[in-house]
Amino acid sequence: MLKRSTLQLLRFHFSFFLMPVFWFALSQLVDKNWPRVLLVFGILHLLVYPASNGYNSYMDCDEESIGGLRRPMQPTLELFHITVIMDILSLILSILVSPYFTVGIAAYILASRAYSYRGIRLKKYPIPGYLTVVIFQGAVTFFLVYHGCHSGLSLDVPVEGMVASSLLIGGFYPLTQIYQHDADRRDDVRTLSALLGYRGTLIFSALIYFLSLLLLIHFFLISLEIHEIIALLLCMSPIPVYFFWWAALVWKNSNAADFKHTMRMNLIASLCTNIGFIVVLIMNESF
Repeated sequence: MLKRSTLQLLRFHFSFFLMPVFWFALSQLVDKNWPRVLLVFGILHLLVYPASNGYNSYMDCDEESIGGLRRPMQPTLELFHITVIMDILSLILSILVSPYFTVGIAAYILASRAYSYRGIRLKKYPIPGYLTVVIFQGAVTFFLVYHGCHSGLSLDVPVEGMVASSLLIGGFYPLTQIYQHDADRRDDVRTLSALLGYRGTLIFSALIYFLSLLLLIHFFLISLEIHEIIALLLCMSPIPVYFFWWAALVWKNSNAADFKHTMRMNLIASLCTNIGFIVVLIMNESF
């Protein structure tokens, strides 16, 4: 029986925040292998992402709120062992998909370890840390899902879709750091959000998110998915409404850049984006 702290710090629920890239990539596949769709989903969302969360918590020993957890428990050696087991299992299962998928999963695991591991600690550096997250949670994940779920294991993955995925992640990732400036500073970590400041983080995130929307619109238009992009934008419309309301609060008082508002922003963004890409998937399956 796993310890309660281990289960908590694996943060399985946090995989929901990373799920939009999966649905986006899947929605662009005409010829899917559904057994592999389930396998790829399980590898990413039930093994790779939770193991990455757990390893990061093991390295950080957070005493204050972190993404998805208001009161994180202290990690034990059991958490480290479980993350290793989950990583090994994800690699073994990846072999059932393809060699390219296996290499991609291995690269993701190594990158996430380099991000958190005290001996390397990419998260200490604002630009390398940011790029590591957006490239692997965005472009690399899009590639893995598109390739792994394609019935013919196609390597002809749309580059524009990969870039759009990274921009989507890149637009929101600094917001997840905005309430942790003091805690990160005490841990000798300087995030991109800390570098930009509260207002700078809001401006930067808004610009990157706007670029992601422009790229998504172009990507859907060249595929003649006009109805799909309209549906996606409608589903995502609550995101800027909440963002600009929250940004106005933070602009007046930086205390509004707290855990509660940040998690609410993450939840609204993830829920709306997940629903949007699932709607696109259903629309493409129907025609």
